Amino acid sequence: MRCGSLTVVNHEERFPTRSFLRYWSAVAVSRFGDYITLLALQTLVVLTLDGSATQVGLLNSARWLPYLVVGVFVGALVDRRRRRPLLVATDLVQTVILGSIPLLWFLDALTFPVLIVIVVVYGTASVINSAAAMSFLPRLVPAAYLQRAHARTDGTDAAAMTAGPALGGLLVSVLGAPVAVLVDACTYFYSAVLMWRIDVREPPPVGGATARQLLREVREGVSWVYRGSGLATLAVSTHGWFVGNAIVGVVIAPFALDELGLSPFVFGIIGAAGGVGALVGAAITTGIGVRLGTGRTIVVCRLISTIAVVVMALANTGLAAWIIIVVLSAGQGLYGLALGMSNSHETSYRQLVTPDRLQARTNVTMRSINRGVIVVCAPVAGILADAAGFRITLAAAAAVFAIVTAGLAATPFRSVRSPV
Repeated sequence: MRCGSLTVVNHEERFPTRSFLRYWSAVAVSRFGDYITLLALQTLVVLTLDGSATQVGLLNSARWLPYLVVGVFVGALVDRRRRRPLLVATDLVQTVILGSIPLLWFLDALTFPVLIVIVVVYGTASVINSAAAMSFLPRLVPAAYLQRAHARTDGTDAAAMTAGPALGGLLVSVLGAPVAVLVDACTYFYSAVLMWRIDVREPPPVGGATARQLLREVREGVSWVYRGSGLATLAVSTHGWFVGNAIVGVVIAPFALDELGLSPFVFGIIGAAGGVGALVGAAITTGIGVRLGTGRTIVVCRLISTIAVVVMALANTGLAAWIIIVVLSAGQGLYGLALGMSNSHETSYRQLVTPDRLQARTNVTMRSINRGVIVVCAPVAGILADAAGFRITLAAAAAVFAIVTAGLAATPFRSVRSPV
């Protein structure tokens, strides 16, 4: 089947297919573990290693550093390979890497520098896995169902975002942050097994690439995103959104745990509110997109992100504990709602206008710049939070989101609709 320049290798029109259901299950389980690890690693730095907001920023930066360093080259290499074997291999690598954290902690050898090295290696495997996964889905799902497929995986992600932080907070409280990471290691192993069982026809790998050929293919991918595809406006807007997201990602854990004095379990419950919002967003996003169109839906989501950060910044120690929890939960819920509504439209639109041979390069080019933004902005956000305070830093994030919202709303992209 063809849709514009997009070729779907698997020609089954039935949806959901058995292969998609296995992919969906694998993604669901591993994402569930990811949210446990996200909370566990931040708690590990703040409480177990007595770290500061600056160190949380460095941790977040290290997590995404491989995207900035090798991301675009990974995209070119993945476009030359079958994607299912890459998914299986990188899932197994991430199993081993995350499993080393509780082992090192047990041996009393887990320090902040060691943790940074582990996170960089984990991030390198993750960038390969992500490039393969994003470009693998269009080979499993007919183009007409691609947005719905992304909405389903986003809904699962939202459910994981809801339950993962709460369970993570409980595991951290009972077992400690290092042991909680072991749960995520097990989810990656389960994902590897499911990915291995997927039955899909993929083109044969293309070998024999020279360094010059790879550089040419990297340039082709970058040129497609920012010049030839019409994706430049969305790409720039998303890069700006990641500036605000990087700030929020650094500030929220030390803000809740240190300044507001919340426990890891309560912090996990607040994070779960973000998952509830994302679950609602994923459930209504297809209908919203039909009514508003792709462009307007994304603009609305940018606006909701702005409001969400403003709400979170209102929490302060002068309020009763239950009010603090309600305010932070409301902010997290709105933040998750925006994520749940926007992601499937952004991703499916990008994939529908991109030919199969450029899928990995297009996805990884955008994700590399987005994660590169986190690499640069996360340490700066941590330094700003330590110097100026958490609420001022959250206000800066809200200002960034507001600028991004206004900028995207002022462009013709607001009227864009999905080509399917």
